[in-house]
Amino acid sequence: MSKAIRIHANGGPEVLAYEDADPGQPGEGQILIRHTAIGLNFIDVYYR
Repeated sequence: MSKAIRIHANGGPEVLAYEDADPGQPGEGQILIRHTAIGLNFIDVYYR
């Protein structure tokens, strides 16, 4: 099962929710890609 950090309301870091995420199955002409690492820019954190 994948995990996701989702935002369901406006606000500060307290509105970030770490949840299970089901990516589903890709449709025709689509692919499913697994991330092993991601990057986060300082400005994204600063403005959150």
